[in-house]
Amino acid sequence: MGLAAGIGSSRAGDAARAGAEAAGQAVARLPGRPALVVVYATVRYDLPRLLAAVRERTGGAPLIGATSDGAFAGGAHLPPGSGVAVLALTAGPYRFGTAAVTGIAGDPDGTGRSLARAARAAVDGPPGPCAALLLLTDGLAGDQQGVVHGLHRVTGAAVPVVGGSAGDDRRMVRTLVFHDDRVLADAAVAAWIASDHPLRVVATHGWTAAGVPLLVTRSAGAIVSEIGGRPAARAYAEALLADPDAHLEPVPAARFPLRALRPLGLLQPDGSFVIRSVQTSVERPEIAEDDLIAFGHVPAGAAVQVMRGSSDTLLAAADRLAAAALERSGPPPGVLLAFSCALHQDIHAQRAGEEAQRLQRAAGDLPTFGLHSYGEFARTVGGQGFHNATMTAMAL
Repeated sequence: MGLAAGIGSSRAGDAARAGAEAAGQAVARLPGRPALVVVYATVRYDLPRLLAAVRERTGGAPLIGATSDGAFAGGAHLPPGSGVAVLALTAGPYRFGTAAVTGIAGDPDGTGRSLARAARAAVDGPPGPCAALLLLTDGLAGDQQGVVHGLHRVTGAAVPVVGGSAGDDRRMVRTLVFHDDRVLADAAVAAWIASDHPLRVVATHGWTAAGVPLLVTRSAGAIVSEIGGRPAARAYAEALLADPDAHLEPVPAARFPLRALRPLGLLQPDGSFVIRSVQTSVERPEIAEDDLIAFGHVPAGAAVQVMRGSSDTLLAAADRLAAAALERSGPPPGVLLAFSCALHQDIHAQRAGEEAQRLQRAAGDLPTFGLHSYGEFARTVGGQGFHNATMTAMAL
């Protein structure tokens, strides 16, 4: 029997009412009891009351979730600060195990290792020949790529990872994840998905490289100090000026202090890019005036290029994402899980809802459910797997 998915959402102002409405809709669309529940909600709610109302209607099924910077469900867009979305899943051909671990800020690698082991151990019954990991993290709690590295040390390349980091309606103050009835900071939560057939994780973006590759010659985590032996912010600015088409790209009034349409791309061995949103002129004592700040780890020795894109090119990525995720073996899927950068909503401006609509249209009758996040996860092979300004997905 295939997996069945029920989706619900609510924009009610009261947390208990919103949780009850969204969870009630989701459960009503299922042919049986849920085996896994996923919740994305604005940080403005009384979150313990919200989760209590959800779990009252989902019968205590294992729950994972995160605070959002917007969400999307069945083609409908919930903008930042407006509501809750709930996904309820039957098991179908899968077996789920959920876990949460705190301590990302102090030990991201160790958090990832502990989380993978705990989620795998929580699976009821044999783990099966194949698996994937659905990952949600506190988006402001340090090195997100380090968490992926820790997961990879336990799972190896055979278990793909998909997910997103929590948001907080662009406040950039406090992001949280959920596990059952707990609301956790500095934490990561995951669902281990045991399967008898391979599961495919995909990532797409609408960015193209501009100019020539540059070498990162000095960096520490997300702080890039030198590119090509020169101050990083100056090298970045010169790359922008060298692009003859830069003046054709309007820069939106983004609430993030990021160069929204000119991220860096980390060149990968297969010629693809992992995207890093960047910013300059950050007033922090450990950051020099000419440092470039990325929204994620940029290793020394990496080859990078300045990227360009537009609302049109990023929206087109939604069509490709659904098509790529649905190219898989095994039984027909019951849901498409997707994650999209919170920054996309600023870039799209009045068209922000179009991304969710296009994703649902490309998925056809398959329901879609997703989070606008402060970073997206898609690890398929190798240890790299944290992205910015990207869309990631997996069909179950």
